[in-house]
Amino acid sequence: MTAFPDSGFLSEASDGLKAMLSAQATEISLERGEVLFEQGDEGDALFAILEGTLEVSFLAMSGRKLSLTLMRPGEVFGEIALFDSGPRTATIAAAEPSRVLRVRQGDVMEQIREHPELAVDLIRLAGLRMRWMGSQLNEQVFLPMPIRLARKLLHLSGLQDDPSNRITLSQSELAEFVGATREAVSKTISTWKRDNVVEASRGGIMIQDFEALKALADSDLI
Repeated sequence: MTAFPDSGFLSEASDGLKAMLSAQATEISLERGEVLFEQGDEGDALFAILEGTLEVSFLAMSGRKLSLTLMRPGEVFGEIALFDSGPRTATIAAAEPSRVLRVRQGDVMEQIREHPELAVDLIRLAGLRMRWMGSQLNEQVFLPMPIRLARKLLHLSGLQDDPSNRITLSQSELAEFVGATREAVSKTISTWKRDNVVEASRGGIMIQDFEALKALADSDLI
């Protein structure tokens, strides 16, 4: 039995809940580009990443694909499906060969009927997740694009083994991540490049001055 990660959504879960999820989990392997589930699919399972990288994206009403983030080993996602089997709000696909653990909603509900005390823990975790999702939505809606871009670059650099490595995304892809036009992102990157905050080329973007970028990311707090 492979243990479920005790991070993200499950970082404050009880030992009993984590043990139950691990006991119900099955492993799935994904090839690069393979879709785990698509936006609009019925939600029926919770997942955790064991190996690889998964991309989170969704289609806007205009039909444009917006890439939200990349997820790495240890991250847990899809937890809303444990409470509501409604449609998935995003598409999850493998950015590289990956392995994930899956726990189906039906199996969890069966265990909760046998062990009702686990439901209290799940409800508490759901409340924490809703607070986190609310803060993420506020950032996307209300923060100026340069602040969103600075935060996204810092987030993506933190996913790498060495944060100072080049982030191999085009400016068009970065625009998808922050919900902006390529032109707006290019203009901001050009300004930061002139100020020696980042170094940009066709190969991607490398952060040169982390402190300056962090100051830009936190400028809404001033």
